[in-house]
Amino acid sequence: MSKKAEKKEVTKKGEEPKKEAKKPEEAPVEVSKEEVKPAKVEKAPKPEKKKKEEKGVFTLYKIENEKAVRLRPICERCGVGYFMADHGNRYTCGHCGFTRYKPAKE
Repeated sequence: MSKKAEKKEVTKKGEEPKKEAKKPEEAPVEVSKEEVKPAKVEKAPKPEKKKKEEKGVFTLYKIENEKAVRLRPICERCGVGYFMADHGNRYTCGHCGFTRYKPAKE
């Protein structure tokens, strides 16, 4: 093979070989020390987060006269040990789904 044949690029039919474009050299950018940076903009303070309700056994009971008193009702279907969740206008059992509505206040 000749040297010209080795240098020739293989292309698809009808396409011309890609030519590399030369980039003009850019002049170096000089940064002067005299330039003053703009003052930093202070951000507004973040709003404080609300504290979550305390979780645990101590939220289900209250001690009165050296006895533990339940603060939430127990489920009528599941029995003792299954507390009902307080949802504002109703109590709901998380185990069986039983719902008891609170009496409407007038």
